[in-house]
Amino acid sequence: MRRYSIFTVFIGLLALQGCATPPLRGTGDLGVVIERAAGSIQVVETTHRTRLGQIAGLGDLSHASVNYSRDERYAYVFGRDGALTKVDLLKMRIEKRVMQSGNSIGGAISQDGRLIAVANYTPGGIKVFDSETLEQVADIPAIDHTGKPSKVVGLVDAPGNRFVFSLYDAGEIWVAELRDPAKPALHKFTNIGKEPYDGMITADGRYYVAGLFGEDGLALLDLWHLDAGVKRVLNGYGKGEQKLPVYKMPHLEGWAATGNELLVPAVGRNEVLVIDQNNWMEAGRIPVHGQPVFVVARPDNRQVWVNFAFPNNDTVQVIDVPSRAVVKTLKPGKAVLHMEFTPRGENVWVSVRDDDRVEVYDSETFAKIGELPADKPSGIFFTPRAHRTGL
Repeated sequence: MRRYSIFTVFIGLLALQGCATPPLRGTGDLGVVIERAAGSIQVVETTHRTRLGQIAGLGDLSHASVNYSRDERYAYVFGRDGALTKVDLLKMRIEKRVMQSGNSIGGAISQDGRLIAVANYTPGGIKVFDSETLEQVADIPAIDHTGKPSKVVGLVDAPGNRFVFSLYDAGEIWVAELRDPAKPALHKFTNIGKEPYDGMITADGRYYVAGLFGEDGLALLDLWHLDAGVKRVLNGYGKGEQKLPVYKMPHLEGWAATGNELLVPAVGRNEVLVIDQNNWMEAGRIPVHGQPVFVVARPDNRQVWVNFAFPNNDTVQVIDVPSRAVVKTLKPGKAVLHMEFTPRGENVWVSVRDDDRVEVYDSETFAKIGELPADKPSGIFFTPRAHRTGL
């Protein structure tokens, strides 16, 4: 009788253990919300607009960004304190964390998913890590042609396991080829303009564009024809006009490519500029509510959503691309910092930092359809970014 009872208890424990096993799930509708003040992230899913869990201990997330592994399971979080953290979204835990610099400003993952590159303010340059182990495989100091170090901004991945980035202090663009990480091949372009503050790459991976804070204009590099050098675009677009005080720099990874046009924020102006990508000339200007920060295209390119710098950062406007007209103005709340579309664009998630929440909108009707509490939320990053160049 005693033996039977022990066997029964053993079987019961096995059954309970099985019940405690987390259910299997895919990763295609997952994402993270940065909680910048708490140094944590929320793991969310977009299908039912719910929070799955929270992961703490990620340090200073005041300017955090995220990349994903190609299987969408792991998030690589780049902290402002110089930390690179690998997070398992399914097990809800930190896999590994390395302090790789004193101050970093974002990162990128290589085309084949093997390499993680981090852009640094202090001491400058980029460091490259194995995506599996986070072991460092390359260190590329950003020393300009005069021998001075520079902050690195606008780091993006490009086809051919290349990384492209700008040197803010030096006014240069570098292309690093890392087919062999132990022997990086560098292509350096000097005198591209004053103070490139950020950069973006077109979805096909061909053109890299850096915005210039020290002068009105953009610097364009054709990655198919490096020998052609850097071309100036929209040179002096604000000539003769008074520039407004700049409270927050635009983020160029949020520029909107809509077919043959590129919609970009104008620095120090209440405008979105339209560029014809056939000739890289200005094709129009769209007056908006304030100084744009993110200019984000819906996946079908029919709409562009825009948020703004202080003191107009309680507002989001929607631009209809064919008419270039603002068709909707929303007031989500205090300090709208970021917007992210669901993979097919039916919804857009909006972080409202000072009201401690994330709001979800229907992108056709503009109706608010959901809300999640969050501790000072900023960036929102969904896993389909894993399969897009430059994100």
